[in-house]
Amino acid sequence: MAVTARQSPDFRTISDFRKRHLPALGERFTQVLQLCQKAGLVSLGHVALDGTKIRANASKHKAMSYSRMKTAEPALAAEVAQWLAKAAASDAREDEHPSDRSRRGRPAKNPPGTPHDRAQRNFTDPDSRIMKAQDGFIQGYNAQAAVDAAHQVIVAHGLTSQVSDTHQLEPMLASIKANMGRQARELSADAGYCSEPNLSALARRHVRGYVATGRQQHGTPSATGRRKTVPRTRVHAMKIRLKRAGYRRRYRFRKQVVEPVFGQIKQARGFRQFLLWGLSQVAGEWSLLCSVHNMLKLVGARG
Repeated sequence: MAVTARQSPDFRTISDFRKRHLPALGERFTQVLQLCQKAGLVSLGHVALDGTKIRANASKHKAMSYSRMKTAEPALAAEVAQWLAKAAASDAREDEHPSDRSRRGRPAKNPPGTPHDRAQRNFTDPDSRIMKAQDGFIQGYNAQAAVDAAHQVIVAHGLTSQVSDTHQLEPMLASIKANMGRQARELSADAGYCSEPNLSALARRHVRGYVATGRQQHGTPSATGRRKTVPRTRVHAMKIRLKRAGYRRRYRFRKQVVEPVFGQIKQARGFRQFLLWGLSQVAGEWSLLCSVHNMLKLVGARG
């Protein structure tokens, strides 16, 4: 305050600076992470992976499904036609003819490349999606974080508009290796990440995984009353492994690692909504948040 003679920059100045230099600020994540590693805050002994849904800078009420768009399109076209005083006859003919049907009387399938009827599109931030969060449905993004258990330092982050976490494990494993130069010895994740390809990816990278399998049916009664055997898969092997006390304890350890980090970001620092629009911009914003989190861990460790 003494340097600036008690003058503070306008909020727009800070906002424009962040937007202008967001790619460069995002790249600082790796540099801060390297400082944390030099300070002995990262061991890569156990890394917990999880995702959290964060609101986009858009309202879910500004979203519309593709089927609703198709339904609303004739009405909007008619309104435009009235404004322009054109195509009134054409609009009337279109209203008289029903949509094409297949030979069996079912609605024709969407042409290749056409969104599914239930696909949602938001007019404010088209990259965001409607997602289920703890406080209900939100228009948002799925923010990913891989957190080292030693001091809750984020060693990799990601952001996606996909609701499911299933396809995020392999990219996060690759990010850990790219950021740290080596892979974690152990990785824990909830059932959202459980799949044969993901467990195979952990095995290929020699990472001991503790991934919840969720509720899965591993056999159905046969006509003779005997239970059919299920082929041994990696998912089945993981389910058996997590029944053992020691392995189950390692999996539950993740709750002490990654969930507090999301709590610190959302609750302690009050960040519950992104401010920018678009997947690339929001990804840069999430990278900046993860960098700040690691900076605070570094400052706290140095006293």
